[in-house]
Amino acid sequence: MPPSRSDFERELHALEVELKRLEAEYNMFFAGRLPRLPWDQRARVDGLVKRLDRMQIQNTGDRFRFQTVQARWAAFTELWERQLKAQEMGRRPGRPRASAGPPPTPGPHSPEPHSSEPDALPPPAPPEPAAPRDRIVAVTSLKDPKSQEDRVQALYEQMTEARRQVGEKPVEYERFTELVQAQVKKLGAGGQEVAFRVEMKDGKVKLAAKKVGES
Repeated sequence: MPPSRSDFERELHALEVELKRLEAEYNMFFAGRLPRLPWDQRARVDGLVKRLDRMQIQNTGDRFRFQTVQARWAAFTELWERQLKAQEMGRRPGRPRASAGPPPTPGPHSPEPHSSEPDALPPPAPPEPAAPRDRIVAVTSLKDPKSQEDRVQALYEQMTEARRQVGEKPVEYERFTELVQAQVKKLGAGGQEVAFRVEMKDGKVKLAAKKVGES
């Protein structure tokens, strides 16, 4: 039996709250303000996503809203894993050469010490960073950007991070909000929701918009 609309909305709202909390905890961890990864909170969010995914969602708007949260969850997890790998590589110390103690002091008739080791070679150059692959970075839906500022801010932050990864300069927030409002005004006539998507393609970051329900 499919869940009632109120049950689903309650579950989905809980998922959105827990995902926002998890995002904040990961940001605190990467900033050094949290001593360990938030595994418990991540498991809680993962369980909620799987629980809602098993439900029969008959309402089109509810289904799109859940798919939006699912896409954010997938984008976040991929981003976090990449940040963890980068952090791991940055913290990996070089191995100091072992030493058995100071060399003996040569006597007046001792021959000059001769080393059989070749001259030390310069350290290898770090590998070139891999180019970011084509992928969807973030998705969200907006009907009234002014009253949904938290979604606009989250979309902007994810787009800014993606542009940083490919070496592009960030767009000013005011300019970004103007673009979003213009797309909602153009595509959301009659109060229709507009879906926004930030994607990486061919080494560039793009923001796309379309009416909800369009293929």
